[in-house]
Parts: sequence; structure tokens; C-alpha cells
Amino acid sequence: QVQLVESGGGTVSPGGSLRLSCAASERNSNFWLMGWYRQAPGKQRELVADLSKLGTPMYADSVKGRAIISNDNSKNAVILEMNNLQLEDTAVYYCNFQQSQAYWGQGIQVTVSS
Repeated sequence: QVQLVESGGGTVSPGGSLRLSCAASERNSNFWLMGWYRQAPGKQRELVADLSKLGTPMYADSVKGRAIISNDNSKNAVILEMNNLQLEDTAVYYCNFQQSQAYWGQGIQVTVSS
């Protein structure tokens, strides 16, 4: 069973930045897709960004130009960096790794507040 552990959430001021990390219990190369989703109160879970095994990133329109998703193979982790955070970025962020099935992290709160 794959275990995913997220870190890096917290409270950020508008215009600030964050760095989320999700470390897997297996090598990143074992997964064909790794990504981050988020769920705001009262809303459906949505894709923020993902990264294919070949290294091709994809970003939601809402974060394009403000987010970078990357691999840290030394830590079996996928990293999400976001800047110019807005109030609407407030949500629980979940990492998602896919093999023959999808694995989810436990979720980590990001709050953008002045």
C-alpha cells in the first residue's frame, strides 16, 4: 500500500507564496502521474496541477503563471510552489499519485488571509 505524506501548508497573506511537498513510500518512477488537487468549502475537489512520468506539467487555468509543480526524486516527492496567493486559493490541498490505482494524501490546509 502506497503511503503519501503532505507537508508545508499553513496560513499565508494575500500575495504571499507557499511550498507544498508530498512524499511517497515508493520511488516517483513507479507512478505515471503525480499531482495536486484542492477542495474549498462547499466546492468540489479540483485539479491544481499534475506532472507526468515524462515530466510534462499541466496547470489549472486558475493557477497558470503562479504555480510550478516539480519532482524531488531524492525524496520521492512532488513539490507544488505557488506565488501571488489569493483568497480563493484557500482550500484543503491533496496530493494524488497514480499507478494501476490512485492514491491520495490525507490533505493539508492552506489558508490565505489578511
